[in-house]
Amino acid sequence: MTLFINGESKSIPLMINIVQLLDHLKIGPDRIAVEVNHKIVRRVEWQTTPLQDLDKIEIVQFVGGG
Repeated sequence: MTLFINGESKSIPLMINIVQLLDHLKIGPDRIAVEVNHKIVRRVEWQTTPLQDLDKIEIVQFVGGG
């Protein structure tokens, strides 16, 4: 299926939910936020939020520093 991840079109094997997508992209779940089709998805809903062809996904990583 095709997903738009952070503005880039990516061909991804069929994914069922956000947790599987993050695992496929090798992105750890710590200190990130995920938005699907302009709606922020709460972490507790990642396992149950289905992904569909042509979804627009934004993954934001929080970085600390000083």
